[in-house]
Amino acid sequence: MTTLYGIPNCSTVKKARQWLSDAGIDYTFHDFKKQGAPADRLAAWTDALGLAKLVNRQGTTWRGLSDEDKARAEARESAIALMQDKTSVIKRPVLEHDGQVLAGFSEAAYAEVFGR
Repeated sequence: MTTLYGIPNCSTVKKARQWLSDAGIDYTFHDFKKQGAPADRLAAWTDALGLAKLVNRQGTTWRGLSDEDKARAEARESAIALMQDKTSVIKRPVLEHDGQVLAGFSEAAYAEVFGR
């Protein structure tokens, strides 16, 4: 099963969705804005990728955070709570496929994961 997590109007999510469609890959889309970010998935992604790869420190949401909230992103449990509160600080999209997890979009990485 393949699940893509993100925000529909994010340009990087749009690129990933287009790549999956063009490759003929069936997937489920989980919209962070409508469905939230599940704590169990955030914990699994944090364990698999680490906070450095999962927390988006480049976006406008990050720049708008207080220093206190930015500090929350440094420890596992408080970072998970921050990502649940402010889903836009999650690097997008997050792809789950056959036990693998990717954050962000790269054609080469997707091609490798799907053997294309």
